[in-house]
Amino acid sequence: MKKAAKLIVKGTVQGIFFRQFVKGHADDLKLRGFVRNLSSGDVEIVVEGESDAIGRLAGFVRKGPEHAQIRGVQVEERKWSGDFKEFKILRF
Repeated sequence: MKKAAKLIVKGTVQGIFFRQFVKGHADDLKLRGFVRNLSSGDVEIVVEGESDAIGRLAGFVRKGPEHAQIRGVQVEERKWSGDFKEFKILRF
C-alpha cells in the first residue's frame, strides 16, 4: 500500500554522512522524497512509497550509521502526493 511520512531525527546526526546513509537506504527500498538538515540540528526526512519500505527505512534511521547518536525519531503520517520522482539530499 502506498504511504507517505515525515520523520524528524534528533541526536548527533549532522556532519557524519547521515543524509547519505538515509539516501542509500531509501534508494535501495525504492522510496522517493528527500532528506535535509534543519537549523535546529535535527534531520528531516519526507518519504513516499510502499508502507513496508517506509517502516524498514524508519528502522534503519532509528539505528543510524556508526557515528550517529539517535535520541529520538518522530514519525508523522502524511497525505500521499506522488510529486517526488526520486529521493534527494537537499542542502540548506
